[in-house]
Amino acid sequence: MRELVERRLEAGQIRDAAGGRRVTINLRESPLDWLKARSMVDGRQFEAGERLRGDFERASLGPQVTMRWDGAPRGSKGAPVDPSGRQVAAKARFDAAIAAVGPGLSDILWRTVCANEGLPAAEKALGWPARAGRLVLTLALDRLAAHYRF
Repeated sequence: MRELVERRLEAGQIRDAAGGRRVTINLRESPLDWLKARSMVDGRQFEAGERLRGDFERASLGPQVTMRWDGAPRGSKGAPVDPSGRQVAAKARFDAAIAAVGPGLSDILWRTVCANEGLPAAEKALGWPARAGRLVLTLALDRLAAHYRF
């Protein structure tokens, strides 16, 4: 699904934006989709990132948007019900993949692939120089693809 919006670029964002240049962006597009559409990551790296994101979503590791007003589900003896086997398996796969990527590369991988944070914002949050994130992300995606045996 597409959700297109026009944005005005400020003079500090791009060299020739002094004249008030406008661009159209898709708000539904993930940073990984954006990189693939511009041939900055290959198909193998993209598939590895999508698989990691899928496990992240299946494991319900993302923040909850609203408060749950229903009570915690209870088993037959009043004990809380354990998470589903699928959710636990997805969490184990996610943890194994992040461990395989390594501590130096997993930060940018998690921020861009799982949290859908753009590369400039991730670089700023990690205190990295501009345009360093793409190189580190491609290295992380290569390790991830090797872990998944793509």
